[in-house]
Amino acid sequence: MRISITVKPNSRLDKIEKTENGYDIHVRAVPIENKANIAVIKLLSEYFDIPKSRIVIISGLKSKRKIVEIKK
Repeated sequence: MRISITVKPNSRLDKIEKTENGYDIHVRAVPIENKANIAVIKLLSEYFDIPKSRIVIISGLKSKRKIVEIKK
């Protein structure tokens, strides 16, 4: 399953909001040295209740808009 996400780094708290275009993910981590991407994967694994190893960022590693694949 592939989902479209928009990451909002440097937020006050970590949360996921479902939108009509995918998901808005707010993370407290800063977008330096891949910290925000790691926080996004951790938050998605908790949200979908799956291991982090099953979540891969397909595109947008250095962008706020990303495509994420969740493997079954």
